[in-house]
Amino acid sequence: MFTSLRLTNFKAWRDTGTVALRPVTMFLGTNSSGKSSLLQSLLLLKQTVQAPDRTIHLNLGGDESNDLFDFGAFDSVLKQKTLAPRQFSLGVAFERSDARVPRGYFECSYGQTSSGSVAIAELTLRADTRQFKVLRREKGEYAVYVGAESSSKLKGRHYTPERSIALSADAIAALDKDGALAADLSLSLRREFEGISYLGPLRRKPERDYSWNKVKPGEVGSDGGSSIGVLLASALLKAEDQHYVVEGVSRWLARMKVAERLEIRQQGRSNRYELIVHRDGVACNLRDVGVGVSLVLPVLVVAYFAAPGSTIILEEPEIHLHPLAQSVLAELFVEVSQERQVQFLVETHSEHLFRRMQTLIAQGKASHGQAAMYFAQKQGADAHLQKLDVDEFGAVQNWPHNFFGDSVGEARMQAMARAQRLKG
Repeated sequence: MFTSLRLTNFKAWRDTGTVALRPVTMFLGTNSSGKSSLLQSLLLLKQTVQAPDRTIHLNLGGDESNDLFDFGAFDSVLKQKTLAPRQFSLGVAFERSDARVPRGYFECSYGQTSSGSVAIAELTLRADTRQFKVLRREKGEYAVYVGAESSSKLKGRHYTPERSIALSADAIAALDKDGALAADLSLSLRREFEGISYLGPLRRKPERDYSWNKVKPGEVGSDGGSSIGVLLASALLKAEDQHYVVEGVSRWLARMKVAERLEIRQQGRSNRYELIVHRDGVACNLRDVGVGVSLVLPVLVVAYFAAPGSTIILEEPEIHLHPLAQSVLAELFVEVSQERQVQFLVETHSEHLFRRMQTLIAQGKASHGQAAMYFAQKQGADAHLQKLDVDEFGAVQNWPHNFFGDSVGEARMQAMARAQRLKG
C-alpha cells in the first residue's frame, strides 16, 4: 500500500506537500484542478517500472499497446514557468507485508539533457534508517552515496540508475551487503508499482457476445476491456476461487439495485458467451440493459480481481450510475479494502459517494485511519490540495464553499419563486 505521495513542479503542482494515503483515499475538486495528475504520477512510475528497456530513466508513454498514459514531452510534464534547475520530482512511501523490505521511501528528481531526453537528476531510496542517494554529475556520470556520508562510495557512468527505482547492477555488486539491501528495497518498490490496477473514466462499450479462449486475463485494463474475460474465467475455470469474482460482482449489483445477479451463457458449443443480467424476473443481454450496469461492471470486477495488497486507481467510478448506486460505491470501497486488503485511490465528482462516506465514518464503519478525503482547486496557475477535516461524526469542518452547490439556498429561491408566481 502507498502511504504517502509528494509531487513538485509536476504539471499543475508546484508542491503538493506530503499527501497521506489511506486504504480508501478520495480526491474531489473542480474540473482541471490537478486531481487527476496526482493519480497519473503513480501511473507514470508504473509504466516506467514495466518498461522493457531497463536503462530507461522515465517512460513518458506513447506506445498505446503497452503504456497506460501518454504524457507527451518533458515540457508537458514540467510545471510551467519553473525556474532553473528545470526539474520535477515524484516521491512515494509504501508498506508491504509480504516483502523482505516491508516499508520504504522513494523520491526521484528529473531533468533534461542537452539532447532533450529525460534524465534522473537525483534518486533517493530509504528503508527504515538506511538511505541510498544517487546524484547525476558531469558528462552523465552518477555518484552513489550511502547513509549520511558526505563523500560518494561510487562514481561513474556505469552507476546510472535503472527504471527510476533501482541502483545499477554494478552499484549493487560494489556495495556488497548495502547493495543487497538496495536491491531488496527496489524489488519491494517494483512490486508495489506493478500491483497497481488502473481503471480510467472512458470504458469500453458492451458487446452482445464474447469469444473466450479459456485463459484468465492478467488485468482488467484501463478501459475495463478485459472485465468480461475475468468474469468468464471466474465462472468457467475450475479453481479454488471459482465463482468468487462473479459472486462478488453480483452481490454489489444487487446492493446497488441495478441487477439481481449475473449469468454466463454459452452459445451452443461455440467459444462465444453471453453475459446475462437478471432483474425483476427478467433476463437481458448486457447489451440491452442500461449503460450504467456495463460501466460499473469493471469497477466491481477489479475490486475482486486485483491481488490482495495491491492498489486500485479509479477515475470517476460513478459514471452513469443513479444516486443510490453512487452512494453504495463508498460501501464497496470500505468493505472490500477491509476484506481483501486492497487500497482504493479514487478521483470523483460524486456528492452521493462523498456523503455516504461521511455516513460510514459517523457509523464507525470507516475510521480516520482507513479513509482520507482531499479537495483540489486552482489558485491562479497553481493547484492546491486541502485535506478535508472530517470529525468522528462525519461532519466536514473545512468544506470548500458551495462546491456541491447550496441546497438550502436553492430551496429558498424555489419558495420565493413560488410565492411570486402565486401572487401574480
